[in-house]
Amino acid sequence: MLNYWGVQYWEDLIERAKRGGLNSIETYVFWNGHEPVQGMYYFEGDYDLVKFIKLIHKHKMYAIVRFGPFIQAEWNHGGLPFWLREVPGIVFRSDNEPFKHHMKKFVTLIVEKLKAENLFASQGGPIIVSQIENEYNTIQLAFREKGESYIQWAAKTALNFNIGIPWVMCKQKDAPDPVINSCNGRHCGDTFPGPNKPNKPYLWTENWTAQYRVFGDPISQRSAEDLAYSVIRWFSKNGTLVNYYMYYGGTNYNRTSAAFVSTRYYDEAPLDEYGLPREPKYGHLKDAHRAINLCKRALFLGTPSVEKLGHGLEARVWQQPGTSTCAAFLANNDTTAPATVHFKGGEYYLPPNSISVLPDCKTMVYSSHMITAQHNARNVVRSKVTNKIEWKMYKEALPSQFTNKAPEPLEFYHLTKDTTDYVWYSTSFVLGERDLPFKKGARPIVRIASEGHGVYVFVNGEYVGSGHGSKIEKNFVFQKDANFVAAKNTIHLLSYTVGLQDSGAYMERRYAGPRSITILGLNTGTLDITGIGWQTLVGIDGEMKEIYTKKGAKSVKWVAATGDKNPITWYQGYFDAPEGNYPVAIKMNGMGKGMVWINGRSIGRYWMSYLSALKQPTQSEYHIPRAYLKPTKNLVVVFEEEGGDPKGIEIVVVDRDTICSIISENHTPSPRLYKSVNGQLQAKSNDVSPKADLTCPNQKKIVEVEFASYGDPYGSCGTYFFGNCTSPVSKQVVEQFCLGKPACKVPVDKAHFSSQKDACPNLMKKLAVQVKCG
Repeated sequence: MLNYWGVQYWEDLIERAKRGGLNSIETYVFWNGHEPVQGMYYFEGDYDLVKFIKLIHKHKMYAIVRFGPFIQAEWNHGGLPFWLREVPGIVFRSDNEPFKHHMKKFVTLIVEKLKAENLFASQGGPIIVSQIENEYNTIQLAFREKGESYIQWAAKTALNFNIGIPWVMCKQKDAPDPVINSCNGRHCGDTFPGPNKPNKPYLWTENWTAQYRVFGDPISQRSAEDLAYSVIRWFSKNGTLVNYYMYYGGTNYNRTSAAFVSTRYYDEAPLDEYGLPREPKYGHLKDAHRAINLCKRALFLGTPSVEKLGHGLEARVWQQPGTSTCAAFLANNDTTAPATVHFKGGEYYLPPNSISVLPDCKTMVYSSHMITAQHNARNVVRSKVTNKIEWKMYKEALPSQFTNKAPEPLEFYHLTKDTTDYVWYSTSFVLGERDLPFKKGARPIVRIASEGHGVYVFVNGEYVGSGHGSKIEKNFVFQKDANFVAAKNTIHLLSYTVGLQDSGAYMERRYAGPRSITILGLNTGTLDITGIGWQTLVGIDGEMKEIYTKKGAKSVKWVAATGDKNPITWYQGYFDAPEGNYPVAIKMNGMGKGMVWINGRSIGRYWMSYLSALKQPTQSEYHIPRAYLKPTKNLVVVFEEEGGDPKGIEIVVVDRDTICSIISENHTPSPRLYKSVNGQLQAKSNDVSPKADLTCPNQKKIVEVEFASYGDPYGSCGTYFFGNCTSPVSKQVVEQFCLGKPACKVPVDKAHFSSQKDACPNLMKKLAVQVKCG
């Protein structure tokens, strides 16, 4: 799956997806991007859906369009426009006339737009599957009978478009005929009960390549082996389609991420946030796709059967009766122990929890747990040409004029209408000397119960502190002592959100902002100031003046940054574009929370102070698209909410020029070494022995062998270690094969690495190699 977000990268990403062995691209349609204001539509730039689909067609690939229009996707408000909340009497995603009216109107608009360009397969276009709604079963029971009638209506509405291609509903076990129910998850080959009618195909609309991250999360990972296992198993068990969610996750620029979702989205996908292949995930899946394609004749024409080979061991066989067309998938479902099995006269080694592919029922060309693709490591390096940024600052004053007044703090979303992350709340009240604590050192405490997502607290102009919720629990309570006086006291609260919720029933009833404010520790008892009258101001001064732009920056007075870590402070500076064509990022060292703009364009929210359980920020580098940059004098503006020192900020470049391989003597040959000729499997050469296969990106050459060991090395790319046994000529051999070349193949062969004495003669050897490209 690729989201059409970042028009300047579309074609390159589509090409990389195709080179990875994909033949289809799946995408959502973003209602709140296309109709941000009711009746005003936008289909340009990053939201040019037609252009995106045409590029897919240009590269001879298919398209799958998930119309939604609710999409979830960790996208702000699940893709629903905010104005929809304000439609009288509306209930989202229910048998509710206002919602159905607007949903049908928007989906009709999109269908007609695509139909006018002949983009559906029935018209000769690339779109082969469409989706209506999204994972509705997860909330359907909340609406009782109106949930059932709504899903029937949604299916009927979709079918009435008569676009001549199948419609699907993911995770909708009761999808009305002929709409196809599909699976989302990690192991649909084992968890999906199947289509709800025998005439429907097995579709897997989301195979989660990792897990999206929210601020406060540690890194999420899913191994290439586990992902490959799930794909091969799916097709061995009658699977028709698998879609990766995500294949490229990219970046949630501006304010597009949902509540607490990090700006970096699905970085652990086969193509990382910067669009660079993440190896071995990218290459191992490419090999899986190749292996499946070598079996396609048997999968299309064969009859499936299952043969038990032992405890936890099985062969799934596809054989065309009366012919030699046969493909087999050998599975070892034991998660700890390897096994050697006998099948059709051959002997095969199966690693734990693996599945292996035999396109002719004889030759093993792929094992999910034996990676022959290369590995790589991502390098983040400070730019060599970007000079030290000279930071200037503008400290916002606490507001004295407000636009609204009410007895109690007004609800946050009602005020902002999703136009900003911020609302100021303020009130004043008088305390007498007898109200304040007499005990020396004792101070009253301000307590704020909030419905989310966070708040910065000021008492009598002094910053008191901040508090925030989380993705799991958005509500929170802030309490801290403050300097109250025997006179008039003024409280300012800067309440903020980190995106709108993206899922759940009754989304239109979700709320945010302070709901209760009390002062504790007074001699006269607890003082509830919730209902004494509150003024509000939507947004912050610098935001309203657009001081993140070159023009807007002139409207305020900037001074040299002091490093005092003041809250609610803007910083600006200039930098030249970094060297080469490497992806660019900004590393937010020393900062707390806020947002970054480059030449007036927001690259999203940052949050360095919200640490995971590993005591690390969820995200430290924030992607700057090259398309946002000029050769020189690029304006960077940072709005720091909590208080930080910008002197530690770095402009960095990103590469994957460290490439590796780790291959054993008994590794399965790569499917790249085989081809199918008239349905018969043939090796491309006589030598299919294991090799460390390395290729530099972008036609670079191998300039250094950083690690080489033939023996029992261990570790991963970037952190390999010598084991108890290694050939002393390992590095020399690898240098002979690889140094100065853009690609090389190093045989895993004792003849090349033998020395006068083998310290481990009975050991099954491995070769680990790490090289640097440049």
